[in-house]
Amino acid sequence: MSRYIATSAIRGAQGIVAEAEKLLKAATKEMGPQTSVAFPNTAYHLPVILGFTGQQVKTLGELEPVLKHARGLVPPLPRESLWLPYLGETLDAGVATLLAEEAIEAIRFAKGEQPEKNDGYVYNGPIDDIQMRSWGIQMVDGRMPGFAAIVGAAKSNEVAVKIVRELQSKGLLVFLSSSANGHSIVDQLREAGIELGYDTFTVPFGSDTISTIYALGYATRAAFSFGGFPPGNVREMLLYNKFRCFAFALALGQVDDLKYATAAGAINYGFPVIADTLIPNILPTGITRYEHVVSVPFDDIPGKDDLERAERLVQRCLEIRGVKVKLQKINIPVAYGPAFEGEVVRRANLRVEFGGKGGMCFEWLSMRKMEEVEDGKITLIGPDLDNAPAGSKMPLGIRVEVAGRKMQPDFEPVLERQFHHFVNGAEGIQHMGQRDITWLRFANAATEKGFHIKHLGDILHAKLHEDFGAIVDKVQITLYTEEPKVQELIEQARQVYHERNVRMAGLTDEAVDTFYSCSLCQSFAPTHICVINPERVGLCGAYNWLDCKASYEINPTGPNQPVKKGSIVDPGKGEWEGVNQFVFQNSQQKASRFTIYSLMDSPMTTCGCCECIMVVLPEANGVMIVSRDDYSVTPFGATFSTLAGDIGGGNQTPGMMGHGKWYITSKKFLLAEGGFKRVVWMSSILKEAMADELKEVCQREGDPDLLDKIADEKTAKTLEELVAFLQEKGHPALAMPSIL
Repeated sequence: MSRYIATSAIRGAQGIVAEAEKLLKAATKEMGPQTSVAFPNTAYHLPVILGFTGQQVKTLGELEPVLKHARGLVPPLPRESLWLPYLGETLDAGVATLLAEEAIEAIRFAKGEQPEKNDGYVYNGPIDDIQMRSWGIQMVDGRMPGFAAIVGAAKSNEVAVKIVRELQSKGLLVFLSSSANGHSIVDQLREAGIELGYDTFTVPFGSDTISTIYALGYATRAAFSFGGFPPGNVREMLLYNKFRCFAFALALGQVDDLKYATAAGAINYGFPVIADTLIPNILPTGITRYEHVVSVPFDDIPGKDDLERAERLVQRCLEIRGVKVKLQKINIPVAYGPAFEGEVVRRANLRVEFGGKGGMCFEWLSMRKMEEVEDGKITLIGPDLDNAPAGSKMPLGIRVEVAGRKMQPDFEPVLERQFHHFVNGAEGIQHMGQRDITWLRFANAATEKGFHIKHLGDILHAKLHEDFGAIVDKVQITLYTEEPKVQELIEQARQVYHERNVRMAGLTDEAVDTFYSCSLCQSFAPTHICVINPERVGLCGAYNWLDCKASYEINPTGPNQPVKKGSIVDPGKGEWEGVNQFVFQNSQQKASRFTIYSLMDSPMTTCGCCECIMVVLPEANGVMIVSRDDYSVTPFGATFSTLAGDIGGGNQTPGMMGHGKWYITSKKFLLAEGGFKRVVWMSSILKEAMADELKEVCQREGDPDLLDKIADEKTAKTLEELVAFLQEKGHPALAMPSIL
């Protein structure tokens, strides 16, 4: 191992630990040892410190032993004549660096100096638990294969944009921090007009190297949340990240002592470091899967220009980390990848929109005979964008016809539902809704690059073949922008939607002999297993029974396997012998049984991807349902993040359970405990978003006003307030048998 790297990393660790000690001493003197320290919106306190020490640091005073531990990890500088053939002392220095950096950021939060503000721009700071979990399903199904922590600044703004766009197009999260020669990649991207934030998978942590700690905090929480490891279980946490969290650091520009020290900390997690400048290499493998530190001097990369060199630099990073990318190249004039799925096209940047308020837009996929479909045929009937004024609204009908030997009518809505993800992957295109409430927006930047309506067909054709090639052999797409034709076809489509609703509504658990499993989340939560039945969606909300049936047809060895129900054990609780056997065998024998309709008796295991969490409230004789998007403290005394930390990772917790939001509308919802009438508190975001559907449930339950009797964070913040609210409203749960 290079003595230069060891010396630099240890020197960097000595400096940052000393800085943290000095800052803590001054802050304690100024504010007192009982002053609270915390990162916002996380149940994991200071996550890196929690991961390495098991300590839930909550005050300035509790940081003192952490820094004492960090000081003990820092070795002396190696002698000039000493060559170290091992990484041990350098890695210890790296851990000390991470502990000190997180302590510094915690003190900055206590002093009101975080998140960082720079010339009016507010950096993101640490990622909150809600956002981490919202990315969970993309992490486990491969759409988000890993993350890149970029430190420093690129050779030019153009190179910075190219690097980030290449990473985005591969589906990677991009974390941004630090600077080089007084300039940060965050500055470069902002100067180039690139939108940063959660929506675009590019998160600016801060302008200094210390803020890189937030990337390691994210990785640490992933191990807690999805792996189910208890805090302080260091070996398992680090191995989890080595083998399951495909991340790497890319150092752009000059590498100083603190960057070396922080890089040493990242290597502990199994994350390699790639630099675009000439620095010593550490090529033997061991802690990381492949090389530890690799120098790829930017100007030495083969290529006709800097943009091609930037593309090849990203390719080299992916090779060194072993990132597997599933995306294929789609022939459209804008970048494409999951990073653009959350992109928002605002009115100021709007070229044209389809649907939305006062507009008309629909999507309709149907199955045809093989001879009726010409694969790859994409037709536009009506005007394109050429004469449409900026900010205008146009009608649009998207008619997709598919043929395949294994295609079935039941798969039509499954494939159609994927249009949202397919289209949203295009840079500068925003897609919302489905069926006849589809809403599309094209940004000026996308149309200036040459994106036209027919490119929607290119996306759908490519992605249907890529994702559903096992059942789809031919895809033909017709796009309509003539208003009379769109009006005619939308009425035909609505009739088909109605027929599908009737068909799905009639599909009950009793009508089938096979449920389906989903083991996607086992890549992060090894003991978790979902069993999905017609009347209950997966807890992530992304997969229903028909989705899983289609998935099995597409990939018979994939994550969605048939589960034969077998003999009924308890119809009221939803327990079958075959399901129990499958669960036991596929949860690493952690869960011997579970009931599908009960919260109190062996409920389904929970991973970190659930849309909602349900918790029994004995004082109210009912249950509360908190949404992943709800940041408030519930009457249970905990936020969604805290609850998810308690029950995630594949745990089976009677009285607490993760679930999909549409399960609330099922006739089998809490069947064993009395159904929807047991709901006494619900996040307002759920009540408002699902108001129409929930009112139908209330009608079905024989209490049309029941929704108004259910409290939320606006009407009841504590158990005392909740019980008083229920009594005032006359909630039926108060008169039901004890839920315990």
